[in-house]
Amino acid sequence: MKLEKLTTEGATRSARRYDDACGAAHALDLVGERWALLVIREMMFGPRRFGELKASLTGISANVLTQKLEGLEGAGVVVRRRLPPPASVQVYDLTDWGREIRPVFGMLGMWAARSPSHDPTLPLSPISLMMSFQTMFHAERAGGLVVTVAFRFGDDRFTARVSQAHLTIERGEIADADVTISGSPPALAGHVYGGQPLGALIDAGALAVEGDLDALERFAALFSLPPKVGAAA
Repeated sequence: MKLEKLTTEGATRSARRYDDACGAAHALDLVGERWALLVIREMMFGPRRFGELKASLTGISANVLTQKLEGLEGAGVVVRRRLPPPASVQVYDLTDWGREIRPVFGMLGMWAARSPSHDPTLPLSPISLMMSFQTMFHAERAGGLVVTVAFRFGDDRFTARVSQAHLTIERGEIADADVTISGSPPALAGHVYGGQPLGALIDAGALAVEGDLDALERFAALFSLPPKVGAAA
């Protein structure tokens, strides 16, 4: 019975392959299954614990997440390791090769955001929002702006810096940011990309801001979604 099960699983995996020498086809062999790319996305800013990954991926079950992590680990995209003391917890991280897929996310996101059916009001993880900032950043709008923005989304912390028309985003928070914003990623996306008034979001309790509000507004003005397909230029 065990041998039969292994044979069946092997046949299923083989049936999912495209058997095509095209590099894009093999990429889909590696990461084309449902959830795989989103699991990878959540490790783009460093290692994550299993619970953190599950919390960031709306709708995924523990069993499916386990299967995806095992598959990505077997493909050489993800590595499992234990953090040193005092943390001493098991985490999942991208390999150096796995992390090389990062530009693909930007190009895919920019392309898909032009779809008329793209719904920006759906759930959005903190990492998704940070990656969208990296993708939708317009350097020509920055001019000589120098600003540091800290983000708090639950237990997630990020710091964005704009200087010399260049944007960098890192995990973690610094104490001397020009402005610190707390709340939900969809609410902040609604302000940056959807034009929802910041004051209304603050009054509703969706966002909280400490520091220079003008700095936040100057930062938000650096981003915009691309025009929809068929929209007038």
